[in-house]
Amino acid sequence: MTKKTFFKRSLYYTGIVTFGIWSLLIWNHYHGGVPGHHILHQNDLPAISNWWGGILLPLLTLFLTYRIQNRLINNNENKSDRLKFPIKSIYRFLIALAFGVLLSVFFTLGYSNLSGYMMYGLILLALFFPIYRAECFLGFVIGMTFTFGAVLPTAVGTILALIGAVLYLYVRTGIIFIVRKIIPLIAPNKDNIKNRIKY
Repeated sequence: MTKKTFFKRSLYYTGIVTFGIWSLLIWNHYHGGVPGHHILHQNDLPAISNWWGGILLPLLTLFLTYRIQNRLINNNENKSDRLKFPIKSIYRFLIALAFGVLLSVFFTLGYSNLSGYMMYGLILLALFFPIYRAECFLGFVIGMTFTFGAVLPTAVGTILALIGAVLYLYVRTGIIFIVRKIIPLIAPNKDNIKNRIKY
């Protein structure tokens, strides 16, 4: 896949998302009105209309797919014009999409405790998986858009992405470094044991 092909696909994905969000907004408009969501789910705080998602979600899709393309270019070892098909990115997107949908369903059905456990679990998973990646962010936001609009999931997703980046890139790296320093002290290799026996 060439850079030009990837860019065309980015525009294609952005078009699909744009069509989807505006179809949802128009449907809401003619079926009771486009809802708004209060910040932190508090009625005394300002409400954000879902109309903003018609602008935010397409721009977010275009930006994040551009970020994915840049990452593929930077990881391109051969430095050729052809990029590897980002199959891992698709899997991450689909998993994040399912996570966002499931989180929204639990919240809508009144199982807020399960939603909370899912968020705690996500933070724990951030030590093992790069949940801060653009495709995870995009899947999470799209998965929650039907229930919460696009603005609030984008804000929550930004915070989770920052936390995930810190945990995966710094905390995880620090833990691995410490473990690699400690393991040789606890379980020395066979050569060291043989040398100790000789002396």
